[in-house]
Amino acid sequence: MALPREYTGQACSIVRALEIVGERWTLLIVRDAVFGVRRFSDFLEHLGTPRAVLTERLEFLVREEVMTRVPGPGKRSEYELTAKGLALWPVVRSLSAWGDEFYAPEGRRRVFVHASCGGEVTPAGACVTCGAQVPVAETVMTPGPGLPPPSSQDSPITAALAEPRPLLLPVH
Repeated sequence: MALPREYTGQACSIVRALEIVGERWTLLIVRDAVFGVRRFSDFLEHLGTPRAVLTERLEFLVREEVMTRVPGPGKRSEYELTAKGLALWPVVRSLSAWGDEFYAPEGRRRVFVHASCGGEVTPAGACVTCGAQVPVAETVMTPGPGLPPPSSQDSPITAALAEPRPLLLPVH
């Protein structure tokens, strides 16, 4: 039985936020967009989401102005995060840190560093070296000790995301 998307009768900002990003695949789509995934086919390949679910989620995120659809190379469209979508970066970063702390016994899967000085970015978004609050556009993602080693079975997207790379840089 499908659960309703709306939480009627609850006047709470968390409830409204969950109506937008609380569905199983939504934050993973946002995470991948932050990591640089742009094309429908790349989201599909990397996430393993059923095509119909991905279509519905992307359309919903565009309607809610979390993402926008833009012309890509050739006749393809791509998806980019809007300011509203980029504002979810602290949520994604914090959930990643929480998951690493409690569910990654082999160690953090990804480490985020400040592009300007190379200092590690804390779950709260501060650079441990210079103390600056680091925006997503100034963050580099590097593999952590818990990220599985590359495999010949990895998709090109998975392989690209296993390399150090600036966040938001398109993966093509």
